[in-house]
Amino acid sequence: MVAQVLSPAPRRVFAVDRYARDVLTPGWQKANRLSAVKTPVERDMVLEEPTSGFVGAVVGWENGVVVLEDRKGKRRSFPFGPNFWLDGRPVDLAAPARPAPTARDRSQQYNRTHTASGSRVGPAEKAKVALPSRIYVEGRHDAELVEKVWGADLRHVGVVVEFLGGIDDLPAIVAEFAPTKGRRLGVLVDHLVPGTKEWRIVEQVSGEHVFVTGHEYIDIWAAIKPARVGLTRWPDIPRGTDWKKGTLAALGWPHADQTDVAQGWKRILGQVSGWKDLDPTLLTEVEKLIDFVTDDHIDRES
Repeated sequence: MVAQVLSPAPRRVFAVDRYARDVLTPGWQKANRLSAVKTPVERDMVLEEPTSGFVGAVVGWENGVVVLEDRKGKRRSFPFGPNFWLDGRPVDLAAPARPAPTARDRSQQYNRTHTASGSRVGPAEKAKVALPSRIYVEGRHDAELVEKVWGADLRHVGVVVEFLGGIDDLPAIVAEFAPTKGRRLGVLVDHLVPGTKEWRIVEQVSGEHVFVTGHEYIDIWAAIKPARVGLTRWPDIPRGTDWKKGTLAALGWPHADQTDVAQGWKRILGQVSGWKDLDPTLLTEVEKLIDFVTDDHIDRES
């Protein structure tokens, strides 16, 4: 048998392009370079600043500058930008993204531009001489609530709010005040219900220059939305039990005496930041009073 001789396989020849890395080719300097990735700074992030060779953990940042601290406790500051390495890769260091505004942030912004009653805050003004017209509010707690929510508006229009100790005093107050054109009297009465003694007194004093309105809440506390004190609704207090003390008891707060009532009211009032915390019915009646005493008054510029 004759042995077959195999020819060697043909050699494959590859052409070599000596000019593949031509220095005149645009962008050759950046070829094969890693691009810096935009990276928000974080505390304790370990970074290297390659120009100086400084390696340290992030301990703080402010006004576009990051502060690094090395293992020996030495600190150095560097500007943000694409001049750091993190885990062996280049990063473009930036300030952390600002979180989206929370409901509290929006509320604080609103409070800077609006009064507690929802009116827009205007430029600062000089103190005004009070209008001849007045508003009386029955009940100390009622007056304090009106002051907290509408105080800025009332001072803006120059209306003074007086405290009315009890509706029985109203006829004498109206007679002494002597309401007339440009000197109106508005009154907010506590727990005004048709057919009651209070209702008959209101009918007696009301007139062209006297406007009396009120609310049907058993107490002004109930004009505040119950959610402000952690309730879904104000409690039903048995007849014969003091409503305020009974309410404090239902809340699990001290309620033995008037000192406890005063402290309880202070706590409740502290939860009121503006008109959104009140029942709309009260808002309507107070706005009516303000409109009444300011619509008809003598021009103070004359």
